[in-house]
Amino acid sequence: MARGAHSLAGGTIITVRRLRPADWQVWREVRLAALAESPRAYGSSLAREQDLGEADWRRRLDPAHGVTVLATHGERPAGVICGYRLPGTDAVLLIALWVRPDLRGRRIGDTLVAEILAWARERGHTRVDLRVADWNDAARRLFVRCGFVPTGQREPLESDPTVGTETLSRNV
Repeated sequence: MARGAHSLAGGTIITVRRLRPADWQVWREVRLAALAESPRAYGSSLAREQDLGEADWRRRLDPAHGVTVLATHGERPAGVICGYRLPGTDAVLLIALWVRPDLRGRRIGDTLVAEILAWARERGHTRVDLRVADWNDAARRLFVRCGFVPTGQREPLESDPTVGTETLSRNV
């Protein structure tokens, strides 16, 4: 589902759309690019996800479980973000935000976060949570700018337990 074009900082025009299972190949391409470029930022690894098959990638895009949003600049992926309903709650977990390095600083991340907030609101969720690694100051600034506040809840990153993360939260 296309959500339209957005004009961002520096005159950058991006298009944002919610991916469906049929979009599994572009999702795989962007996710693997994110894991290769920023391996410390995620709870998974490039090696683990390179071995996933088509059925796995399609399942990850099943709208019954959540949403994956792709931003494109021209014909190329510019960034991605995911949101999943936290079972047993009315909250959404925001995960896997990534913006292509050459397009960072142009508010693409803000636009992707806004799309997750819109998706959560459409489904009647009241809160969006996320975890940010201690070293990731740029991501923390983005999330705070988008209205998220630290909760004080901490836990180690799954892919590297030596890295601490903090949960940030925002009401929808």
